[in-house]
Amino acid sequence: MSETTAILKKGEGRFLKSGGAWIYDNEIDRIEGPYEGGDIIAVRDFDGYPLGRGFINDLSRIRIRMMTRRIDQPVDEAFLEERLRAAWDYRRHVVDTSSCRLVFGEADFLPGITIDKYEDVLVVESLALGIERLKLTIIDLLKKILAEDGIAIRGVYERSDARERMKEGMSRTKGFIGEPFETQVGIVENGVRYLVDVKDGQKTGFFLDQKENRRAVQKLCRGAEVLDCFTHTGSFALNAAYGGAAKVLGVDASELGIEQAKRNAALNGFEDRVSFEKWDVFELLPKLCEEGRLFDVVILDPPAFAKSRQSVKNAQKGYREINRRGLQLVRNGGYLATCTCSHFMTEELFTAMLHQAARDARKRLRQVEFRTQSPDHPILWAAEESYYLKFYIFQVVDEK
Repeated sequence: MSETTAILKKGEGRFLKSGGAWIYDNEIDRIEGPYEGGDIIAVRDFDGYPLGRGFINDLSRIRIRMMTRRIDQPVDEAFLEERLRAAWDYRRHVVDTSSCRLVFGEADFLPGITIDKYEDVLVVESLALGIERLKLTIIDLLKKILAEDGIAIRGVYERSDARERMKEGMSRTKGFIGEPFETQVGIVENGVRYLVDVKDGQKTGFFLDQKENRRAVQKLCRGAEVLDCFTHTGSFALNAAYGGAAKVLGVDASELGIEQAKRNAALNGFEDRVSFEKWDVFELLPKLCEEGRLFDVVILDPPAFAKSRQSVKNAQKGYREINRRGLQLVRNGGYLATCTCSHFMTEELFTAMLHQAARDARKRLRQVEFRTQSPDHPILWAAEESYYLKFYIFQVVDEK
């Protein structure tokens, strides 16, 4: 019996052929053979040329997510183990693996699944129907691979509670995979201690992608007065204190985030230099400007304002407003660290916005660094969705 096969329309599949992993619903001419949602099927071009194999979901606009470019390669346990070993080997070479992202979806050639490691705990996010079927096998294989390096995983928690699952026809879910365990997990990053709430924290509990950027901020902060906006659980603020800041104010709109940040400050003995307040940043920054407040370092780490291509225009206004105000709050010769975590807000758009914000604030920017996400969140060229974090550090000077 021949394998079920998707045949692309003539001229379609450009994203796939340029290196991407997705085939959209409007690119498929027909499907030959029976299948169920989540099944692995073959994919061929309009002329029969083999393009590989991937899992299909009729309920998703991303109709097929490719698992392999080899049409004769079985997607079995051996296949998954090979992919997971490659992911782990890569991270052992490029990052501190005590806490890191072990699997980053399409960038690790395992579309739709993210797995973060916090010391001896794994947190899993599954966002695609096909990978959902393979999830437990992937977890078991990863635990086996880590055990070979002496790493015993004491617990696994699932955070598949993002809205994206609904686009795949799946319900949102969270909870233990296996035996329950204490979900407040202690980690150390860049010398700073945290308690990560893998159960109720944002995303998988902590933003590991900013690891190297937080370290970069440390060196700016010796003796400085620092404002950390959108502080979440206090990570940039605590890195500023670790770097020797004299005084740090962290602000966030989340009551839970502020409480966690205060707890993390106490964990590091920084209560005398670091304070946290609940504020809407869009309300606080104009207030501080009116009061004439100035800081040596201002850090802007907002959530993704642009969550779709359609929202980019409005998002640019939001980014421009907080950056204009942030620049006005930096003392002459001080520093601004600013970023976007939306892949729809491209590097070009983000840079153009910063030019405009600087003009509006009558400030000159001297670029110190341009950075992206930590290398455990690899950017796979030709897979646009894997490149999302853009991070600048500027010295801010008054117009001369």
